[in-house]
Amino acid sequence: MEHFVASARKYRPRTFEEVVGQPHVAATLRNAIEHNQLAQALLFCGPRGVGKTTCARILAREINRRTMPDAAPDEDFAFNIHELDAASNNSVEDIRALIDQVRFAPQVGRYKVYIIDEVHMLSQAAFNAFLKTLEEPPAHAIFILATTEKHKIIPTILSRCQIYDFKLISVADIREHLARIAADQGIQAEPEALHIIAQKAEGALRDALSIFDRVVCFCGDHLTAEKVAETLNVLDYQTYFQLTDALLSADIPSAMLQTDAIAQNGFDLQYMLSGLASHLRDLLLSKNPSTLALLTVPDPIKDRYREQAARLDADTAVQALSLLAKAQSEYRLSKNPRLLTEITLMQLASIGLDPSKKKSTDYIVPPQLYRHFGTQLPAREELLAYLTELSSSGQNTAQPTVRPAVSPSSAPVAQAPPAPAGSTPVAQPAVHSVASPSSAPAAQAPPAPAESTLAAQPAVHPAVSPSSTPDAQAPLASTEAAPARNSRKARSALSISNLMARKQHPVHPEDAPRTQEQHEAFTQEDLSKVWDRLCEEAGNEKRFGLHTAMNSAELRLGENFTVEIAVSSSAAAHELEENMLEMLAYLRSRLHNTAITHRITVNESVRERKPYTPKEKYEYLKEKNPLLEKMREELDLNIDF
Repeated sequence: MEHFVASARKYRPRTFEEVVGQPHVAATLRNAIEHNQLAQALLFCGPRGVGKTTCARILAREINRRTMPDAAPDEDFAFNIHELDAASNNSVEDIRALIDQVRFAPQVGRYKVYIIDEVHMLSQAAFNAFLKTLEEPPAHAIFILATTEKHKIIPTILSRCQIYDFKLISVADIREHLARIAADQGIQAEPEALHIIAQKAEGALRDALSIFDRVVCFCGDHLTAEKVAETLNVLDYQTYFQLTDALLSADIPSAMLQTDAIAQNGFDLQYMLSGLASHLRDLLLSKNPSTLALLTVPDPIKDRYREQAARLDADTAVQALSLLAKAQSEYRLSKNPRLLTEITLMQLASIGLDPSKKKSTDYIVPPQLYRHFGTQLPAREELLAYLTELSSSGQNTAQPTVRPAVSPSSAPVAQAPPAPAGSTPVAQPAVHSVASPSSAPAAQAPPAPAESTLAAQPAVHPAVSPSSTPDAQAPLASTEAAPARNSRKARSALSISNLMARKQHPVHPEDAPRTQEQHEAFTQEDLSKVWDRLCEEAGNEKRFGLHTAMNSAELRLGENFTVEIAVSSSAAAHELEENMLEMLAYLRSRLHNTAITHRITVNESVRERKPYTPKEKYEYLKEKNPLLEKMREELDLNIDF
C-alpha cells in the first residue's frame, strides 16, 4: 500500500512563482534577493494557511542557492535552516539556546536562516532576551518571524523587523489552484463543486486542500456540486435559488416547506438567513452589468443570477435586506427562533402586495390567496389586483374585522321610566349591559329627583344577543346603580381593564351619552375606602406601577370636591396622571359626585425616612418608647455615636 501524502504537503510551493494569492510578497522578496537588499529580520504576519511558513522556507533556500550556483536543484539546505515553534518553546531558556547557536557560521552556504513560527506566543522575558540579538545579528544570520496575531508582539520587536502582511487568498485563486491539482490527479470536478470548497476554506489554501482530500474520499474521481454540498454540510446555490423563486412568487407554503427541509437536514436557520441575505446582495449586483464582475462565482451561476435578478425590483430587494438584517439581530434573543424565521419569510413573500400601497414590511398576504389560486400562482400584478379587490370588499383577513352581534334595527329600544309628578320631563339615558341567557332582568333604576336638571340625550344601546334581551317595556338598571363588589370573579363595569379598553377604542363626543350630574357629599373616610378599592383593583389586574403609586400616595379632601394627592416622586405623579381619566370616572361613579376634580403634588416628605445610622436608630426607638431614655439616665449609660 502506497504511503499517502496530504495535498497540503504534496503541493506545497517550492519557488516564489508557485506561491498562490500572494504576488506582492513573492515579488518583493524576489527583488530583495536579486538586488542584495534583504533585511536580517523579517516578520511575516497574516491569517492561517496563506503561505507564511512556505515563503520563509522558499526564501531560506533561494538566498543560499544564489551563493552556491553548483548546488543540486533539489538541494534544500536543511543544515542552514532552523525552525523553532514558539508555541511550545516560549521560555527564556529556549531563546538563550537559540542565541548561542547564532554565533556559529554555516558550514555550507553563506546564510543561516532561523524561522520562528507563532512568535507571538513568546513570553515577555523571552522577547526582552531576544531584543539585542535581533537588532544586531551576525552577518550570516537571518531571522524570519511568522505570526497570525501581530498585535500581540511588543513594539520593540516590531520596530526591528521588516514587516510583510499576507492577505486572505481569493476564492477564484483557490478554485484555479484546486482545478490544477484535480487535473494532475485525474479527477473530474465541476466548477461549482470547486467553488463550494473554495468558499468553505474562507481564504486559507491549506484548509482548501484538506477539504479537497476529504471530498475526494467521499465522491471518488468525480466531484459534483450536490455531493460536495452534502459532504461539507453547506447550502448550495440551488437551495437559495429555489427559496428566492418561492418568495418572488409569493408562494408562502412552498417557502415554509423548503425551510422545514433545511431544518430537518440539521442546518441552523440563522445560517440560512445569512445565506439568503448574501444571495439577495448578489442579485442586486447582478442587476447592473458593471457590478456583475464582483460576483466570485462560475459563469453558469452568473447567468442564473442575471435571470433571477430580472424578476427582482431594487426597492423590494432593499426592503428584504432590511427585514433579514432585523431578523438576524433578533434571532439570538428570540425564545422561538424558528417562528421568527417563518414570519420573516412570510413578510418577505408579501413585500409589494399590500393593497393599502404602504411600504410596510409587516404585511402578510391572507390565506384566501392560496385557496383562490391553488398551487399555480399568477404574476405579482394579478396577485396585487386580487388582494386589492379583497380589501375593497372587506374580506381581507390580514386585518381582523369587528362586527356587532346584531344589527341596530334588531335590538329593542327600552322606554325610560316615567318621571314623578312635578318634575321636568327629560330623556333618561339607558345603559344596557350584556347578560347571559340565564340571567334575570335587571332591577329598575330609581327615578331622578325633581330638583336635578338633566340634559336631553338619546339612548345608546350596545349590541346584545336576542336571547338575552328583556322585555322592551321593562326599564333596565343603570350600571352606576349596581353595588360595588370587591371580587375577582364579579368585577364592576368600571374596572380599570374596562376603562382602558374604552381608552383604546374612544367614542366620538357627539355619539357618547351624557352622564347624569350628581353632587352628593362624601367624607374623607368615604374617599379613602373607594381609593383603596381602586388600588386593589389595579393590583388584581397586575398593573403594578399604578398599584404602587396609589398605595404610596396621601389623600386629602379639599374644597369643591377636589382630591388632593401627594406623592413622593415625579415618577409616581406621572403614573397617576397617565391613568387619571379612568380613575376620576371610577371615583365619580362610586361617590355619586360628578364634580370631583384632582390635584397632584410631589412632596419628598411623604416618603417615610428610615433610620440608618446608630444615632438615628436610637432616636427612633426613643420616640417609640420614652422610657428608653429614662433607663439610660438611671443606669448612667454613656452612648457615643
